[in-house]
Amino acid sequence: MVLALWVGGLVVVLVAVGLFVFGLRRRLIQRSGGTFDCSLRWDISEEPDPSGKGWVYGVARYSGDRVDWFRVFSYSPRPRRGLERSAIEVVARRLPEGEEELALLSDSVVLGCLHRGTRLELAMSEDALTGFLAWLEAAPPGQRVNVA
Repeated sequence: MVLALWVGGLVVVLVAVGLFVFGLRRRLIQRSGGTFDCSLRWDISEEPDPSGKGWVYGVARYSGDRVDWFRVFSYSPRPRRGLERSAIEVVARRLPEGEEELALLSDSVVLGCLHRGTRLELAMSEDALTGFLAWLEAAPPGQRVNVA
């Protein structure tokens, strides 16, 4: 009985520590500012997939001429993807369809992009989208920007 209570208590403590580390990591990512919630679907086909498969919830952070994207459910302090401003080409904008609405945050807008020949989709709020498109268009002189 004592062993079961001890093991149960240890499990509760480990879960609490794990949740604390998730929260601390997100706080450290957001510490420098310029972050927004952003789901990502990488290397997709040209046709929209309304099944909702492939979306990964994350946080994006502006970092100079790139956007660093971090998975929410990860302990890694490093971004999973880095998107350079000069390599992003916006090709489409749409609202979530079908089961996709369940996989994304409620007010999301889906932005279809090309990044160095790889098709991807970013889903973010309307406010974050406005900021993202403004950031893309604010490229320094001489850089090409492709916003549809």
